[in-house]
Amino acid sequence: MHIPPGFLKPEVWISMTGISAASVGYALKKTSNDIDERRMPVMGVLAAFIFAAQMVNFPVAGGTSGHLIGSALAVAVLGLWPAMIVMTSVIFMQALLFQDGGLDALGANVFNMGILGCLISGPLIGLGRKLGRAEYPSLAIAAWLTVVAASVLCAVELALSGTTPLRIALPAMAAVHAIIGVFEGFVTVIAFRFILSVKPDILNGQRNMRP
Repeated sequence: MHIPPGFLKPEVWISMTGISAASVGYALKKTSNDIDERRMPVMGVLAAFIFAAQMVNFPVAGGTSGHLIGSALAVAVLGLWPAMIVMTSVIFMQALLFQDGGLDALGANVFNMGILGCLISGPLIGLGRKLGRAEYPSLAIAAWLTVVAASVLCAVELALSGTTPLRIALPAMAAVHAIIGVFEGFVTVIAFRFILSVKPDILNGQRNMRP
């Protein structure tokens, strides 16, 4: 799902870079104020896990590829703003070290897979925790939505840039990623349950808070 270099028009990637930079800046401010020092190492470990998971790519029509995202898992474990930092770090390192996505498209990729996914996951996971027994279903739904929403926005950005017509990109991206999203939902719930079984105090009261 990483958008390769040269696929976006300057007006598209510049706009997305500005939006992403502002969002990440706010997330950094919130994280520095609210983060528990005991969760700092968890951010690093989770970033490494998501980094590895995102390296498994699924080919998608229209010259792009799809993969697991991990933003819902990051929000469930860390909360909304720290998760946004983790996702940004993962996507940035992939672009810098492995050329997985163009540097000109970095802002779009960060927003599509990191920021948007966290913003979707936060309220859904928070609602699930508030309802009590709906935490795992809400986590699975959030994981599925992050994948589908990212693919739809990616298709729109490619269409706005004249790279691929929306009538081709949108059905191809959405259909494939709807299936990938089911797998992501399953993996996200399993991974979250495993993390809780190994370190049950990792949430530090998050179940009583919004992510």
